[in-house]
Amino acid sequence: MSNLIRREASRTVAVQEPVGQYLTFLVGTESFAVSILDIKEIIEIASVTRVPLTPDYIYGVINLRGSVVPVIDLSARLSRKRSEVNKRSCIVLVAVEVGDSVQLVGMLVDEVREILEIPPANIQPAPDFGTDIRTDFIQAMARVDDVFIILLAISRVLSLDELSLLSDLAQSQEHLIANAD
Repeated sequence: MSNLIRREASRTVAVQEPVGQYLTFLVGTESFAVSILDIKEIIEIASVTRVPLTPDYIYGVINLRGSVVPVIDLSARLSRKRSEVNKRSCIVLVAVEVGDSVQLVGMLVDEVREILEIPPANIQPAPDFGTDIRTDFIQAMARVDDVFIILLAISRVLSLDELSLLSDLAQSQEHLIANAD
């Protein structure tokens, strides 16, 4: 399905499906990627405020240019141990739709690698079994130089139910900050 053939007025033209661009990053020692269309910004780890009584995968909140943004520990979200922040750790900011609005969410990753162009021929469906993360978190598997990269389904990793919790958390933090002044 990577090449489409279109016949136009007695000539045949091969049309390539568009190559997707993906931001690759490490969580632990595993390579993951998300479409660059989902990425809003990549930032260094700044001052993160821990929030009591939240699930383990919620790393905390950050103040991003006056807005409170929740940060997810992607390792913990993928049912692994919590990330140990080091000099290569980053927060990848993505915008996720929650109902009628868009919520900016940070994902704590161990290291941002590169942006890869992956042709559709190198992308395979998500496996039904054999992974140590929830299969509904996997959009597809990409093969790049004989290495497999897990393409994450951001809308599932950051599900609507959990995002509403995050949205409530961000709003309550903004309310606390506003009342502290």
